[in-house]
Amino acid sequence: MPKVTELHVNGKTLGVDADSERSLLSVLRDDLDLTGAKYGCGEGQCGACTVLIEGTPTHSCLTQVGKVGQKKIITIEGLEQHGRLHPLQEAFLEIGAMQCAYCTAGMVMSGVALLRRTPNPSREDIVRSMEGNICRCGTYPRIIAAIQRAAATSGGAK
Repeated sequence: MPKVTELHVNGKTLGVDADSERSLLSVLRDDLDLTGAKYGCGEGQCGACTVLIEGTPTHSCLTQVGKVGQKKIITIEGLEQHGRLHPLQEAFLEIGAMQCAYCTAGMVMSGVALLRRTPNPSREDIVRSMEGNICRCGTYPRIIAAIQRAAATSGGAK
């Protein structure tokens, strides 16, 4: 079985020694200690494992690490810049857009991708883009409000 020896994660090239058929999620969590993305359903339905690959929100539980190649991966850990949280992370905290927080990293990653594509999304845009993420606590109104706040305060994308 072919091995993957490096990944481009959060702006760095990181060495790994992973079978190419392993999930990206397991390599991120178990080999690179990037535990922000969570294992939820293992079927790509809940979004707890969402990361950005080349800017596209991707369920890392379904993504074989061998198919990532040289693509740029961003995890929740990579959003902070120069000691400052991403504006959407700040908005989640300000609004209280989490309860148990299990889904939060995936929600933030999907929201960041949306704001990069559409800096001033409508409510309908937000709802549509978040359809791949499930919040078991039901904080959807606060999640939508946090995305709207981040869009209003920062122009969305950073």
